[in-house]
Amino acid sequence: MMISASAALWFLPLVLPICLYVCFTDMRGMRITNPAVMALFVVYVAIGLLALPFDAYLWRYLHLVVALVAGMALNAGGAMGAGDAKFAAAAAPFIHLGDLRFLMALFAANLLGAFVAHRIAKHSALRRLAPDWMSWQSGAKFPMGMALGGTLATYLAIGVFFGR
Repeated sequence: MMISASAALWFLPLVLPICLYVCFTDMRGMRITNPAVMALFVVYVAIGLLALPFDAYLWRYLHLVVALVAGMALNAGGAMGAGDAKFAAAAAPFIHLGDLRFLMALFAANLLGAFVAHRIAKHSALRRLAPDWMSWQSGAKFPMGMALGGTLATYLAIGVFFGR
């Protein structure tokens, strides 16, 4: 992995609770809240200065812009929710560009795993633990925050152990 282990270690403790919150709120209400997205952005702004070389820190803001534009296009086409697009944009600066291929594979695995786990829980006794969650009645829609949050948290956790 190209992310440095020290940068991943700086980010992970603050990003992990946000990712878990995003998974929870997206399953409960089928929405990723703006405060969660802003919190993720604030973590990058504050901790990125400590964790990354200054030039890399500044360049990664471009990741945010590119992800936001792509997310807006996907949202306009109905392929992605607005909260998902905003979360992906706020998460983009945490990713080292050299890890993009790895991240895409990790996202695919997370998406598949989250989808299967959600569908199993939806049709099992686990549903009784949270009977009012909107994601159970969402039809074909899926709470993508599970996969997005899971991907970012897993990427940083793997980066702690296998980063350069």
